[in-house]
Amino acid sequence: MNSVETPWSVASLAKRLKTHIEALPAVWVEGELTQWDHRGGNVYAKLKDTSEDATIGLTIWSNVVNSSTEEFKQGDKVVVNIKPSYWLKGGTLSFNVSSIRHIGLGDLLEKLEALRKQLMSEGLFDSARKKKLPFLPNVIGLVTGKDSDAEKDVRRNAQLRWPDVRFRIEYAAVQGDESPTQVTKAMLLLDADPEVDVIIIARGGGDFQNLLGFSDEKLLRAAANLNTPLVSAIGHEADRPLLDEVADLRASTPTDAAKRVVPDVSEEIAKITQARLLILGRVSSLLSNESSVIASWRSRPALAEPTTAVTRRSEELVHLVVRGESLANTAIEHATLRTAEATSRLRALSPLATISRGYAIATKEDGKIIRSTKDIKTGEALNITVSDGKIAAKAE
Repeated sequence: MNSVETPWSVASLAKRLKTHIEALPAVWVEGELTQWDHRGGNVYAKLKDTSEDATIGLTIWSNVVNSSTEEFKQGDKVVVNIKPSYWLKGGTLSFNVSSIRHIGLGDLLEKLEALRKQLMSEGLFDSARKKKLPFLPNVIGLVTGKDSDAEKDVRRNAQLRWPDVRFRIEYAAVQGDESPTQVTKAMLLLDADPEVDVIIIARGGGDFQNLLGFSDEKLLRAAANLNTPLVSAIGHEADRPLLDEVADLRASTPTDAAKRVVPDVSEEIAKITQARLLILGRVSSLLSNESSVIASWRSRPALAEPTTAVTRRSEELVHLVVRGESLANTAIEHATLRTAEATSRLRALSPLATISRGYAIATKEDGKIIRSTKDIKTGEALNITVSDGKIAAKAE
């Protein structure tokens, strides 16, 4: 409740105003700069309506101020994105700026968007067509402004990571009307050099208008047709030029480009050391396991005392030889006895035994035994076998 008896305090009113004012959303406002002052890292400006007598105060805090704000001056017609702010202590209404652009960029932005869609439809932004960067480039091609901070950043950071890195630098205008032509020429010269393994186009950010050259259609199509991998290091986040989309890799800053293109020698040495330790550990483990297997084999009796098996087999062989000889002798003895017995039986049955007792056998000349007188004729020659020989005779 507020009345003459219960008035608000100044602080109460101010806080209510601050709450309501700062609840308003950010808006885009067009006007003319009537004041543009840099103080303490911030920018304080006045924005006047171009058709009526109305002015507002602008504040661009240091975290928003960058190289692009250097392009503005008193008298410029601009469009700003602002959000109202109320300062309690001073009772001051101001507007904090998050983005500022020159008027007249609307048509240009539409053209760039149309070009973006066209190039996208042709596949120039597709990730599938982007080339892979080499692990360690032989020579780095660098397109940048002469004596620029971008050149220094790329070279310094690349050499810190890999001291032996080599560059071929082609200087070109990185803003202005000549920028697209010069950058394209420098880019093609580096692409034609067989020693150049990767190309970096570097610039240390800038105002949207200063970066327009990096959205030139001819430059973009030339970049898309390069044989050498291309890195875009324009260094601008808010209004990215179309070159960022066509390039094989977009780096946020020239320093980031150096880090993305050149490996860190200390990190690579650490990886090699780690890999060597891993390989050494695995080889040592393998050798240890194999040594254990060999030791297990060597501990077996056959390998620990190889002569034992030979001696045992030798003894078995001697035993078998002795047994073989014994069996052979026994078999011979048995065979001899059986032979003698058979001989005796044969002798007993042999006609010679009968003859030796005084008998004789008469045979014809053809050896046929005469068993009867009927078997011979008178005068036929005969052979009479006696115990000690034969006697010739004739039958009568």
